[in-house]
Amino acid sequence: MHQLIAAPFLGGHFIVKPGGKPGLRLPSALFDELAGADRCPPELVDPIKTAFGIDLDQPQLRDAILVRESSPLPNGGFGRASWEINLGCNWDCEHCYLALKKFEGLLWEDKVRLLKTMRDAGVLFLQITGGEPTIDRDFIRAYALAAELGMMLHISTNASQLHQPRILELFDRYPPWRITASIYGASEDAYDALVRRRGGWRLFMRGMAAAIESGLPLRLNIVLTRSNAHERDAMIGLAETWGIEHNVYGNLSPTIYGGAEVLDAQDVATLTPRSPFTGCNAGHTFFHVDLHGRATVCKVERDVKIDLPTEGLPGLARLGAIADRAQVRTGGCSGCAISGSCTVCRPLAKLYQQAKAPLSSYCQHGRKESV
Repeated sequence: MHQLIAAPFLGGHFIVKPGGKPGLRLPSALFDELAGADRCPPELVDPIKTAFGIDLDQPQLRDAILVRESSPLPNGGFGRASWEINLGCNWDCEHCYLALKKFEGLLWEDKVRLLKTMRDAGVLFLQITGGEPTIDRDFIRAYALAAELGMMLHISTNASQLHQPRILELFDRYPPWRITASIYGASEDAYDALVRRRGGWRLFMRGMAAAIESGLPLRLNIVLTRSNAHERDAMIGLAETWGIEHNVYGNLSPTIYGGAEVLDAQDVATLTPRSPFTGCNAGHTFFHVDLHGRATVCKVERDVKIDLPTEGLPGLARLGAIADRAQVRTGGCSGCAISGSCTVCRPLAKLYQQAKAPLSSYCQHGRKESV
């Protein structure tokens, strides 16, 4: 198994280490030399030793670097992707944007084909999410295959399975780049009430304790709703006690189908002001894949789906144009005089409109009316 990955990424060339954060940028000529060499080029030995603590000054250690090929897609393809391996979850959170959380998904053979397509598309950083990804029947072998294909892996999880020996052994063999765990309360009563599963808090705390003890690269997402907002400071306190980087999220979105039911959980007092939306790279350097292997611009914009197991790379080549069309302000936003300072992208605004959400939850006009 390789210790380092050398790969093209967004117009440059880098060496990265699974489980590590800083990377090493390479001149294109040196990357080409590395790709065709039988051993590590001498001029790379010291920089690699300094950056990663790995001594490659021996011919047999050349295999410690996996050199990724350039993508045949225009502009080098995509650098990042996210994948909903399954929508199934062992929690039933009141605010979940996925709505019906069915245990469906691709057969293993199609998952293999999908992961290889993402590799060929240039994906270096892959987020595996769900539902709850760690309970998927194929999670362990899908994660292992993605790692062996040379991807830096980011897992989004509720942490309920992080104490399982099979999960810890997997992460020890194939170190993740990041694990983002969501926290839904700082007490058993509040946590279990939000996830609507008795024993949820105990599983969360057991998983976090095991992950911290194992030294996994953790980040905490603090999710606020009406039922747990009173524990905001206590949740932040837990993150600080653990020494874990954390983000606080108070803005809830409609479901991916434009359903409004989850907005009832919104705590208006914790709405976070959004910065003006000035565009993003979704569909151009990043894409999302759902549980059926269908690529979309992102997790929000799902109107046009590209079936990757059947269409492969030619399908992904169409994604940029799809993304550009998705950002055109139409429908309820046409003719808006202040659209240039809008704080949500067009696909997200469309979900709010489908959900008949109050303007104050996503639109500047609504906020002005509520003053």
